[in-house]
Amino acid sequence: MDTKKLVLFIIFSTSLLFLWEEWQKEQHRPLVQSPGLTQGLKNDSSSALFQNETPVPGEKLTASTQPIKGLPSQGDGKPFIGNKLESGEKILIKTDIIIAEIDTAGGDLRRLELLLHPDKTDKNKAFALLQNQSGRINVAQSGLIGGGLPDHKTRYTTVSEAYNLAAGQDKVEVRLQAPEVEGIQVTKIYTFHRGSYIIDVGFEINNQGSIAIQPFSYFQVLRDSEPPVGSVFMVPTYTGGAIYTEQEKFSKIEFPSLDKDKATYPKNSDNGWIAMLEHYFLTAWLPKDKTPREYYAKHLGENQYSVGVILPTGTIEPGSSSSVSVPLYAGPQEQSKLASLAKGLDLTVDYGWLTVIGAPLFWLLSFFHSWVGNWGVAIILLTMLVKLAFFPLSAAGYRSMAKLRVVTPKLQRLREQHGGDRQRMNQAMMEFYKTEKINPMGGCLPILVQIPVFISLYWVLLASVELRYAPFTLWIQDLSSPDPYYVLPIIMGISMFIQSKLNPVSTDPIQAKVMQIMPVAFSVFFFFFPAGLVLYSLVNNTLSIAQQWQITRMYEGAAASPSTKK
Repeated sequence: MDTKKLVLFIIFSTSLLFLWEEWQKEQHRPLVQSPGLTQGLKNDSSSALFQNETPVPGEKLTASTQPIKGLPSQGDGKPFIGNKLESGEKILIKTDIIIAEIDTAGGDLRRLELLLHPDKTDKNKAFALLQNQSGRINVAQSGLIGGGLPDHKTRYTTVSEAYNLAAGQDKVEVRLQAPEVEGIQVTKIYTFHRGSYIIDVGFEINNQGSIAIQPFSYFQVLRDSEPPVGSVFMVPTYTGGAIYTEQEKFSKIEFPSLDKDKATYPKNSDNGWIAMLEHYFLTAWLPKDKTPREYYAKHLGENQYSVGVILPTGTIEPGSSSSVSVPLYAGPQEQSKLASLAKGLDLTVDYGWLTVIGAPLFWLLSFFHSWVGNWGVAIILLTMLVKLAFFPLSAAGYRSMAKLRVVTPKLQRLREQHGGDRQRMNQAMMEFYKTEKINPMGGCLPILVQIPVFISLYWVLLASVELRYAPFTLWIQDLSSPDPYYVLPIIMGISMFIQSKLNPVSTDPIQAKVMQIMPVAFSVFFFFFPAGLVLYSLVNNTLSIAQQWQITRMYEGAAASPSTKK
């Protein structure tokens, strides 16, 4: 059994497990509408409720703020139906790296194109991380909680329908005015920055009424459960919610768990962030630390899910004003930059359960790229380095297989001698192994030790956005997509066939047939794998063949030497 077969066996077993879990998903339970926020915010839950699709803070968050007389109740509002949001005027914003679209209906950020990242189906178009069209929905929403205060269903007005980041400017600001209610004036503000995927979203609240108010603000991402368009077939990636707090660390909020109302995550904290993830990209709300907050995640029906955070804005006396703002990160999962934005945000780069190994491997991959300037060459160099590190273990495994290959004719004669008596044949084979001082598992155990590293490298190549549309050479212009002409998978299949000839011939005819078919079968699988993964597998297999051939030739030469014959 060689390294690649072991690695692929585990990878495909995991993939089948993922598919089985999706197949077994039960229908979600009907949502129970929670009672509205009443004066005094009396309810039996300590976590966020929903009224007309607008979140309502729970008791723990309201208890963390100073209650006052005259706290407004939640307005009725008109909820959206299905994935069709209300439409208003469109506001277009252009910076050096993004094109954004805000809708005056709700003041939502409805579309966000990343100019430095081409679309997976058409590289001449920019990738749209946020969108609300063609049956897909992924939007950033925010609002205030309190009777008559603007939420994500309010109609805003603006002085302009187009904003551009001019040369020499570091930021551009978009101000949306909400209708005045009982003397409460609210302005919603978006601030876009040059060279940044951070968008500051906030509210200015001016109380010209007759009583003090104490509203709450909420910031959420609403999306469907579908994976990104252009995802590679048979390559499992995560689409869903995620949350981080210093107490509970990083955890995923999976859509199936929300369907069953069984999602577990920290509800109340004074730190952390909440996000929606998809392959290569994320949309995350990043509130400042040491601020009381309440996190929530809900299945809203019609294949729609929301994750968000509720924040207190403090007491606003008559004649006073206050403001609240939360940074929104909507961009690529660039590991080197995420950690500086918020603690734990780099964990959204999904290296699976072996992140502790995957993170250093990515650092090495980035180091090689900074040296050679080509991600394909960097993959080759990293694979060679990993192979070199495990050279002694691989050599031990190949020596054991070489010994088995030399004595295969003797094993075949034992099988013929004992015919159909399987028990006696097994006893004879064990005696033979003992006499020849051969450990039949010696070829597998050294390889098993290496598997966690190779699986980690698999996830690094799968999850790294840096490989998206990264060219290698000639016809391979995107290492994150399958080889368009299947050249690498075919060569990979040939290398597997060559390696199978170096392995001991199985004395079981059925196993022998399986080993002959495996190179063809795995070549078909590799047709759907990203070119970067196939390149890694091909280089690793080629190095394995060279090492195994050298060791096998040495043992066969020794066996054929007259001085070693008995």
